[in-house]
Amino acid sequence: MIIKSLELTNYRNYDSLNINFSEGTNILYGNNAQGKTNILESIFLCATTKSHKGSKDKEIIKFGHEESHIRAYIEKNDIQQRIDMHLRSSKTKAIAIDEMKIKKAAELLGLLKVVFFSPEDLSIIKNGPAERRRFIDMELCQIDNFYLYNLNNYNKIVNQRNVLLKDLYMNPSLRDTINIWNSQLISYGSKVIERRKVFIDQLNEIIRDIHKTLSGGKEDITIVYEPNTEIENFEAELIKCTEKDIKLKQTTVGPHRDDISFMVDGIDIRKYGSQGQQRTAALSLKLSEIELIKKITKENPILLLDDVLSELDSNRQNYLLNYIGKMQTIVTCTGLDEFINNRFEIDKVFKIEEGKIVSES
Repeated sequence: MIIKSLELTNYRNYDSLNINFSEGTNILYGNNAQGKTNILESIFLCATTKSHKGSKDKEIIKFGHEESHIRAYIEKNDIQQRIDMHLRSSKTKAIAIDEMKIKKAAELLGLLKVVFFSPEDLSIIKNGPAERRRFIDMELCQIDNFYLYNLNNYNKIVNQRNVLLKDLYMNPSLRDTINIWNSQLISYGSKVIERRKVFIDQLNEIIRDIHKTLSGGKEDITIVYEPNTEIENFEAELIKCTEKDIKLKQTTVGPHRDDISFMVDGIDIRKYGSQGQQRTAALSLKLSEIELIKKITKENPILLLDDVLSELDSNRQNYLLNYIGKMQTIVTCTGLDEFINNRFEIDKVFKIEEGKIVSES
């Protein structure tokens, strides 16, 4: 799977952009704040319908405009397809595949598979649980449509239950309807928990060897799934926390409160690990993501690296660079020295300045 070309209109700091990628290694270089990351973000949007930054559509549209367009041409098994995405400041985004409008954004997921790696990912271990849940969800939604369906429905039920909890203050007679939402919450939430457990087991099969190599054979890592509630206790916990939920006006039980921990030689590095251990574990996690996509889908994802090499030491740099060349890779950096010094083969180089490609080689 590769992305052949990308067209942007009124996207972030781009008036317009038309870029043709090599199926190998593509370098986007230039000073900071010129628009390099915006190109990676637009590709990630075409794959997942969401910004890796969590930005809303209206924040992505170029200032002073009401709409933005993304068009990506991809190739898979010698078959070319086109993804069109229309971002609107006051409406939900419109998406078309091969000029056929899709009804739900979820229909796009899985068509274009990407792994995005940014400096912020190096903090996924020590940051809050929301980021780790987001990692799980974004990964699973690319490879499992059933998970996407159950997660979307679960999130809707949580939101609707939360609305009810707020309404109870003014209308206590609605309390009897909580059980209706509870049953649906358990139905969809149990499927989310079950799939997450399988996902963590699959990751553990892959991450051990990668982390062993990255740590010079010194460390053993295990990812531990920490569900907010077990499936068999879900209903009892919801009932137990009913008064608490009403007081707080939000649902406090369910997989939207899940977390994962990273145990290195029996120590929870999320709490007690050094920065070096946390960064190594984060890199191991992202590389495991690549291998899991390949294992499940039998396809190479597109690797998007946003100024990551400057954040890694030479050992971790070299390990990551070994992945470049095995799949289509698009890299942003401020200079080419780190690639030249590694004597690494580069297929295409684009210099980006103020939302424009000023040179291409």
